[in-house]
Amino acid sequence: MQDFISKRIKSLPPLNESTLEIQRICNDENSSLKDLAKIVEKDPMLTANILKSANSPLYGFSREISSVDRAVNLFGMTTIKGFALNAAVKNSFKINLSAYNMNEAMFAKISTMQNSLAINWLNRSADNTKKVVIPASFLLEIGKIVISSELVETNKAEEFRNGLSDLRNIKELSDYEKQFLGMSSEEVTSMIFDKWNLEVDMIDAIFYSVNPENASNDIKKNAIALNIVSNLINIFGFFNEEMMVQCVLDAKNNGLLGDKLIDAIKVVEQDA
Repeated sequence: MQDFISKRIKSLPPLNESTLEIQRICNDENSSLKDLAKIVEKDPMLTANILKSANSPLYGFSREISSVDRAVNLFGMTTIKGFALNAAVKNSFKINLSAYNMNEAMFAKISTMQNSLAINWLNRSADNTKKVVIPASFLLEIGKIVISSELVETNKAEEFRNGLSDLRNIKELSDYEKQFLGMSSEEVTSMIFDKWNLEVDMIDAIFYSVNPENASNDIKKNAIALNIVSNLINIFGFFNEEMMVQCVLDAKNNGLLGDKLIDAIKVVEQDA
């Protein structure tokens, strides 16, 4: 199974031109939000997705957003980069998440809530954590698309799905995936982004997001932040009380704006 998944990832087409251009602009210190908006406007589907999200209560904007310029200015480069990558993944795979007891609408809801939580929590952070965590938070579940597709095609989806009922959290799920498939969904996501030559910091942060204690010091903070996001919002449910207490403590202990996390949870939880 591991070999089949690896081959599927290696056969992926390159990112489309608009996504590559968005990546280039977001990584160029001399580029502006206006430059970014011009590229976004050339992609009707991405434009529609961004405007739809900008008007979702999950992101907390008080007024209706009707222009790309306004949406790009409100979201910023890191978030728009996440939107573009999320759209690129959806365009690259046939989405069937039945192996995870999930339909495409639930997958989209989880990804959007994870991203909204990261934005409401870290958008005003003074350090570089937000530059990695905000776009990565939109992409944490991507590996599940590949895994589920492979399980469905090999008629193993039902067997895999039956084992999910015994699991309670993302750590147990990751261990189960490794036992069943030989790799976790976080590892699969990292392989996809490595294939597309995305930033190493993002790849590594996602790779270690379930076990941030194993990450090197230079990426540990990013991995911990993603671990918090995925523990609070995942296929098992949203905002478990015991988990919220632990995640806020983890945030405070690692310089990750614990009080802001509490505020972000309130915003996303009330609009979930």
